[in-house]
Amino acid sequence: MIREHRNREKLINYYKIFINKGITDPNIHPWIKESWELSKQYQVNPKKIPATARLSAYELAQLQSKHSDAIEYLDNFIDSIVDFLHEYNLCLTIMDSECTVLKKYANPTSRLIDRLEGVSLTTKNVGTLSCNIVKEHKVPFWVFGPEIWLEELHEMNSGSVPIMVNGELTYIVSLTVMEYEKIPQDVVLALLFTLKTALELNIRQSLNIKAQKAILDAAPFAVYHIMSEDKIVYANRMGEERLSAINAINENKETAHLKDVVLNYTHTPIYDGFQGVSCYNRETTWITNNKTYEDITTVVPLKNSEDVQSVVTVSMPIEDLRTLVAHASGYTAKYSLSSMVGESKAFVQMKERAYRLARNKNHILLQGEAGIGKQRLAHGIHMASMRMAGPLISINCADSTPELLEQDIFGAATDSDVSHPGKLELASKGTLFIDEIEKLPSSIAKMLAKALSEKKTHRIGESLERSIDVRIIAASDANLRRLTEKGQFDEKLFNIISRSIIRVPSLRSRRDDIPMLSVNIIEELSKQHQMEPKVLLPESLEVLKNYDWPGNIKQLQSVLEYSFFNTSGHEIYPTDINLMGSVKPDNKWKTDKEIFLKAWKAAGGNVSRLSNLLSVSRVTLYRYIKKYGLEK
Repeated sequence: MIREHRNREKLINYYKIFINKGITDPNIHPWIKESWELSKQYQVNPKKIPATARLSAYELAQLQSKHSDAIEYLDNFIDSIVDFLHEYNLCLTIMDSECTVLKKYANPTSRLIDRLEGVSLTTKNVGTLSCNIVKEHKVPFWVFGPEIWLEELHEMNSGSVPIMVNGELTYIVSLTVMEYEKIPQDVVLALLFTLKTALELNIRQSLNIKAQKAILDAAPFAVYHIMSEDKIVYANRMGEERLSAINAINENKETAHLKDVVLNYTHTPIYDGFQGVSCYNRETTWITNNKTYEDITTVVPLKNSEDVQSVVTVSMPIEDLRTLVAHASGYTAKYSLSSMVGESKAFVQMKERAYRLARNKNHILLQGEAGIGKQRLAHGIHMASMRMAGPLISINCADSTPELLEQDIFGAATDSDVSHPGKLELASKGTLFIDEIEKLPSSIAKMLAKALSEKKTHRIGESLERSIDVRIIAASDANLRRLTEKGQFDEKLFNIISRSIIRVPSLRSRRDDIPMLSVNIIEELSKQHQMEPKVLLPESLEVLKNYDWPGNIKQLQSVLEYSFFNTSGHEIYPTDINLMGSVKPDNKWKTDKEIFLKAWKAAGGNVSRLSNLLSVSRVTLYRYIKKYGLEK
């Protein structure tokens, strides 16, 4: 608040009446009156400058470091007006929002001002000053000498301004006029308001720059600003890391000329950028003495009139882009090892082994019957490994033709300019789960073994080799070692993926786990479909436990899904359980081959078990087995 000049004799009289009699004249500014009353309440001695507590040298240094941007700006500002401050005997101070003096400028002779740094100038400590009124009301304020609480300072005037950033009081800047007759009040106020505007603008810009830097440093791509002489004047965190990796930046953050470190510089989009040619999302190879990078690059020329003065370059490693795409496409693990339940000895040993192997770097082979949960186990191993932040990508060797499978694994070029990565590339820095690997064609198995050995691959129809960093978790329903010994599976690939083998037990070998598994499956179904949970009665669990489960957990899941969705109440009775899943005993299996095949599969190809499920004789079944061309 700008205040007009006041008669000092009247102000001195108002002060004395208040000090001596506690009476406030109506002409006293209400904020001064309020501050005087507080000063008196805090029992601040007006006759003597108080020995206020001061921060230690270490504490002050820490506080100054915290506010170094503002102090550094004022240091530079004051350098240009220091002679002016000395000539008119002015003292400028900057305080934090709690009125603790961070730094003073000029060197007045007053004892209070001479040792200000690290002192808290709140009303409680020193009584009325312009700074603590500004702290309270957050507007500029001018205090005439006789209004200051300490009598020794009555020959001074003082003005303070709040430094507001994003609506918050951040600093307080004060100018103390030691010889008020030498300089007009308007000049001091003009200097204060200039400082306020300049400092607020600088702090906002500094915050914006820090935010932008933080954003760019967190970004998964390298950003560079390059001048016309091929000199990099800015690089974000990833950019600096890559420059360091090719020895293009020294410890002083000085960079080499790009043409001296990038061997194919004249064939890069940066070189084209200085010719005025922009490029967006262009696949680029950077060749250096230390390493070759493959990126997706954007280059934007910055022109002054017609000339290109500099270029901004954004370059993202293709490997990282593939990882982002993989995550965006849902290539993430859905299950952890903790989601696999069971207490049987065979299961606990298997799970403990999975935890141990997850933490090493070997490829892993999962062996066991179909339907025992090898895919969920692969998810869990990935989640427990050092690669959990990378993608988990799955491929089933029985799902497509050899030609499509080859392209799915290695990728392919569709024409001279366009090619697509395969799952081996997409899984880089993560895990590739290969299910039913025993069905992988021999030619593809040899290519995969070569790629894993050399840690390089190329897309079908291309000669360009790309580095890969991938862990294989393979699953096989058959005995892969025996197939290898018979020459039916590639030996080199088997040796690579079988360094760590986990044998997953069948469900019938861990019958004691069936109740726990069943309850867990029902709970997962209710959460997944947001339905009320259902309870498996003890006698229902007994029915499930006594069955052989030729289809293992997959079959158990199917049976429980059918019971869950087809039971109207909250309890599942034995009569609600159909061990053939969606195939009912009263289905027309005698005339429908598909229904009979489902029942046959549910019984695991066991005639006696199927006879019990369908409540018919074995002789009758043999007739239909022959009719439908099935093996006994």
